[in-house]
Amino acid sequence: MDSPALDLLHRVFGYASFRGEQAAIVDHLSGGNDCLVLMPTGGGKSLCYQVPALLRDGTAIVVSPLIALMQDQVDALTQLGVAAAYLNSSLSPQQQREVEQRLLRRELKLLYVAPERLLGERTLELLERVPIALFAIDEAHCVSQWGHDFRPEYRGLNLLHERFPQVPRIALTATADAPTRAEIVERLGLAGARQFVASFDRPNIRYSVVQKDNPRRQLRAFLDERRGESGIVYCLSRKKVDETAAALAEDGFDALAYHAGMEQAQRTANQQRFLREDGVVMVATIAFGMGIDKPDVRYVAHLDLPKSMEGYYQETGRAGRDGLPAEAWLCYGLGDVVTMSQMIAQSESGQERKRVERAKLEALLGYAEATGCRRRLLLAYFGETRTSDCGNCDNCLNPPRSWDAGEVAQKALSTVYRTGQRFGVGHLVDVLRGQDSEKVRSWNHDQLSVYGIGRDLDARQWNGVFRHLVAAGHLAADHEGYGTLRLTESSRGVLKGETRVLMRYEAAESQRRAERKASRKRGGATAHNSLQIADDERPLWDALRAVRARLAKEQNVPAYVIFHDATLLDMLREHPVSLRELAAISGVGTTKLEKYGEAFLSVLTAETAD
Repeated sequence: MDSPALDLLHRVFGYASFRGEQAAIVDHLSGGNDCLVLMPTGGGKSLCYQVPALLRDGTAIVVSPLIALMQDQVDALTQLGVAAAYLNSSLSPQQQREVEQRLLRRELKLLYVAPERLLGERTLELLERVPIALFAIDEAHCVSQWGHDFRPEYRGLNLLHERFPQVPRIALTATADAPTRAEIVERLGLAGARQFVASFDRPNIRYSVVQKDNPRRQLRAFLDERRGESGIVYCLSRKKVDETAAALAEDGFDALAYHAGMEQAQRTANQQRFLREDGVVMVATIAFGMGIDKPDVRYVAHLDLPKSMEGYYQETGRAGRDGLPAEAWLCYGLGDVVTMSQMIAQSESGQERKRVERAKLEALLGYAEATGCRRRLLLAYFGETRTSDCGNCDNCLNPPRSWDAGEVAQKALSTVYRTGQRFGVGHLVDVLRGQDSEKVRSWNHDQLSVYGIGRDLDARQWNGVFRHLVAAGHLAADHEGYGTLRLTESSRGVLKGETRVLMRYEAAESQRRAERKASRKRGGATAHNSLQIADDERPLWDALRAVRARLAKEQNVPAYVIFHDATLLDMLREHPVSLRELAAISGVGTTKLEKYGEAFLSVLTAETAD
């Protein structure tokens, strides 16, 4: 890598070296070559085009799908002393003209534009009047009809190559399996482009899955240990978002709601608070997500099953973008499986699309029910082989007990068959446990041979059995919307004893109550648990965050635009006492040192004096 790139990286961005494939990508693009970059969220994709943009003549045009993302990127670059702007509908006509004039005067190094505006004839003619350094197409998976964030307007971006054949292009995404990658190449005309595929692994994220018992109580217990930290809680429905946000607010969390059914002004206000303040919990549908560039999200929690592994990876990837410890927590149950199956069946998609969606759901179920390393499964889905367990998922940290559940599975499948394959799991469990309910009696199911043969397991354990059988494909949820279960072709092998069934052991409810009681006696973790801030470090940590918040508020920008948590954490641990020492902290850089050096040194030296 040429020294100008490294010098620029340190002087402008405050980093001593490139990470992973960044150096090779910067060199390739700076040389005028096209490329496709697959790099996980938080892997440093933006630097891959921002550094070449500053090295090459002209203005870099960045295609970005969301207004919020553009604004965040421009705010961050402006703080670094980089001439950047955006063109979108949030600007008044006068402001748009001013940006266009800055472009024509060749004052801008980066200009962020939405695909719809970029492809307008007026914008294209404007770009033909100035030298273009490069085109960066962010969130490139939006071009794929098989992707989870398909945006039809992305299909027209192949026009850039036709109209500006000499301008290098870089397409970037954090989420693309092999079919999606192939479609990106085809749709954007990148057949001759070099592909850089970084590891999909996010080692700083801890993956955990819990089975639904009392979801609201389970979520509250999870969040209680993380008070004061920023996080996202995803729910499937708008109603559940509203209810969950209200319940968390009652419990003292700074919780906000976000979904497409809200007024635009309220959605925007809530998003701005989440981006600009510390410790806010955003409860949202997946309408909230793409373009969220907040680096200090310490956790992403799912109260419902996502739609696919791609969606799960993309959503959990919004945690820990700063590289510090973060958590991905998923709470799911059999009801989620039934709901998602029905949504696929009842959609207006063609049969091929439904087949693809069912396969994606089955892959996610396999991940959720896994007893081995979750990270290995997640990476394998994206074609990446990991030869060892990660040591940072729930199954690695607390290996689950598994057991040969062949006989129990046969009881469950026999009950489905004997009751006519027309009932949901609640009724099936009542029959197995010999419950004397009105529904059981009305159908004469208390006269069946399977009645009461499952009294040795409680209702929660039987729910786990049915959930596993559905995930393994030995049972299928109905497609008519009634939540009933039916046998599948693979049921035969289980019933005949030819197919071995291994399941995760689930403790009985009495044992779980005892464990919860013991946990409460031990006491919960304190706030900032994820970053492991010691009690004696907390006063200085809080003081550093306070000065960052004050500076951010004065300029009306998100706090992380001033400095990331990772930079504050380095200040906390390294304790610089001079501008020269502060300059050595990762993420400071020349411009920010001049702007904020004295403010942060005053806090650090005051702590030393004390």
